[in-house]
Amino acid sequence: MLDIFKKGAFLVGNNELISEENIAELEARNNGPLDKEQAKKGTITYGILKEHNQSDSMQSLKIKFDSMTSHDLTYIGIIQTAKASGMTKFPIPYVLTNCHNSLCAVGGTINEDDHVFGLSAAKKYGGIFVPPHVAVIHQFMREMLAGCGKMIIGSDSHTRYGALGTMAIGEGGGELVKQIIGDTYDIEYPEVIAIYLDGKPQPGIGPQDIALAIIGQVFKSGYVKNKVMEFVGPGIANLSTDFRNGIDVMTTETACLTSIWQTDEDTKEFLNIHGRVEDYKELQPEAVAYYDGAVYVDLSKIESMIALPFHPSNVYSIKELNSNLNDILHKVEVDAKKLINNPNIDFKLTDKIHNNQLKVQQGIIAGCAGGNFNNVYEASEIISKATAIDKDYSLSVYPSSVPVYMELAKKGVVSNLMAAGAIVKTAFCGPCFGAGDTPANNGLSIRHTTRNFINRDGSKPGNGQMTSVALMDARSIAATTINNGILTPATDVVDEYPVYDYHFDDSAYRNRVYQGFDEGKDEEELVYGPNIKDWPEMSSLGEHVLLKVCSKILDEVTTTDELIPSGETASYRSNPLGLAEFTLSRRDPEYVGKAKAVAVLEKSRVEGNSVPSEISHVYDKITEVYPAAGKDLTSIEIGSVIYCTKPGDGSAREQAASCQRVIGGLANICKEYATKRYRSNVINWGMIPFQTKEEPDFEVDDYIFIPGMKAAIAEGKQEITGYILGDTVREIHLYWEALTDNEKEIVLSGSLINYNRNKFVNA
Repeated sequence: MLDIFKKGAFLVGNNELISEENIAELEARNNGPLDKEQAKKGTITYGILKEHNQSDSMQSLKIKFDSMTSHDLTYIGIIQTAKASGMTKFPIPYVLTNCHNSLCAVGGTINEDDHVFGLSAAKKYGGIFVPPHVAVIHQFMREMLAGCGKMIIGSDSHTRYGALGTMAIGEGGGELVKQIIGDTYDIEYPEVIAIYLDGKPQPGIGPQDIALAIIGQVFKSGYVKNKVMEFVGPGIANLSTDFRNGIDVMTTETACLTSIWQTDEDTKEFLNIHGRVEDYKELQPEAVAYYDGAVYVDLSKIESMIALPFHPSNVYSIKELNSNLNDILHKVEVDAKKLINNPNIDFKLTDKIHNNQLKVQQGIIAGCAGGNFNNVYEASEIISKATAIDKDYSLSVYPSSVPVYMELAKKGVVSNLMAAGAIVKTAFCGPCFGAGDTPANNGLSIRHTTRNFINRDGSKPGNGQMTSVALMDARSIAATTINNGILTPATDVVDEYPVYDYHFDDSAYRNRVYQGFDEGKDEEELVYGPNIKDWPEMSSLGEHVLLKVCSKILDEVTTTDELIPSGETASYRSNPLGLAEFTLSRRDPEYVGKAKAVAVLEKSRVEGNSVPSEISHVYDKITEVYPAAGKDLTSIEIGSVIYCTKPGDGSAREQAASCQRVIGGLANICKEYATKRYRSNVINWGMIPFQTKEEPDFEVDDYIFIPGMKAAIAEGKQEITGYILGDTVREIHLYWEALTDNEKEIVLSGSLINYNRNKFVNA
């Protein structure tokens, strides 16, 4: 089904993949040695990055994007940060969608106040505003802005439009701010991995099946982490562009940097249907292209797949699961106990086995992955075989945009689904992050969405509530639906590919979307609701730092949802201090109180007060290991720190870092960062991105003193020795991956906001 290359690979003629291990054979056919470095330039990736690079080096890239996008969990913070940095207009098309806080169900006027603010910002600075329920963020970008050879940055991790020839990157808001104020996205040239697709999927196999098969093979090994996935090979021609979009958006769950696909006549037809045929151009690798790695995928052997709780990489074929229900589900239960960390919750999946079959309680087809036209249409074809949905099972379907909804309605799909008992709702991302369709306690939901992390369905394990989500393709969800909620692979019920056409009607966009790019109006005023607050002041980095350990998490991976929960907390996204109250609330409820107590100590230091009595013993130890510091409070910045083994898997939202910072966070310590985007967020919020190769020889409430921190950053060092000030004084050896010149200045300034303010003052 899948074969992962141990070394790099050459793609010859865009149809033959040859391992670097067999280079002698290729060179013999080539009548001479191959220039590997030249062949690296033969990828689609190289051409797009070169065109968007502003530096004179293709090794150290400085990228400017063609457009940007954000949703209503992120755009207010971005606009506030850019405004504080001196923004006067949006220099490139900036799409503000409203697909996360669409329901306005929690927090009174908070959510709609945010939407009003967004529209006022679009009018003032020249943006594009998509009202609630009109489209989910990524479907709108596919339909209206993505095009061949372009680059798009979005403040959502699933910013992926590679199937349309667009290299799109999901990042924290700070990286979008840089684009707004004229700076660049600075990265080292990434490795490129070929995803070679061959063959044709079986009837009943959908994009989620293929995506999960790939994720299950590459995530845990980090094979594509922070790399570009370049989709090539003859199998692409057997997939429609809408189908490709469904695979592409899930590449985020591999931890890759971005993705890109070769384009063809089907890509051209997709863009033509959407009135943008001029955005098409053929993208193909050169005659010989070199890749740093490769994954061979035989599409014909992909089965109906399922990702069990609590990660998209926990992948099995549905047939394998059904053959080993007790063993596999019991393993998930055992693993879950370590994650839940609550003795009052007895998490169960095996109790859903009846007559050797797995009975689920809920199905969801939604969002940027599941709500595409082809997924809903083909699911409906399967569901039409049933007269009604089992009363103990519910199905909700969320088309990804109003144009998709309109076409489904014209073809009778909506009425067919509703007649069978499904509920068809509006474009909304809620089921993917816990703001809609939360199952009943102990329920199991199967979803064609993007993530199934713990409590991302909206449940609250800390309050004794526990549910779980398994990810599946819409077709297998439909097959399960017609089998009374008994887990069923679509390949058991589908024996042919449905045939359909698609017509795009943009009338809803023309009538509802505010198209203001390049038409900003200085006289427009931003409209602030009472919950929208500016960022608090943040200090620049001290000469030395004193860190108090306020949380220590030893889980294999810590997701952004654990760092700052999604769901109802989303209502506070525009209030930095209000949202910060929820930091780590579902994982370490004591963290916020501890961090705020440290912030009080730092405030006292800034005000020039004497050493507080409760930490005088800490300063006694500091003078032992670093006499030069004495008791000079002005030179030692005090802040909190969290330790996680591998933090930042999941969402791009910057609040996972900013919430730590605004209540006194000064650093993270980890073995490795799960994603580049989380590390970028840590840096952009002025925190030090420490790593350590040692096991964490400190506990919560210990202090760590690091002398000469400011000088180390300024001088470009990448490692430093600190001191754990516990019962005994012990050394700790910390390092950080290379920082760009801008990143150094951001950390030294204390935040991207401070850095930008300083730059404008000195300009």
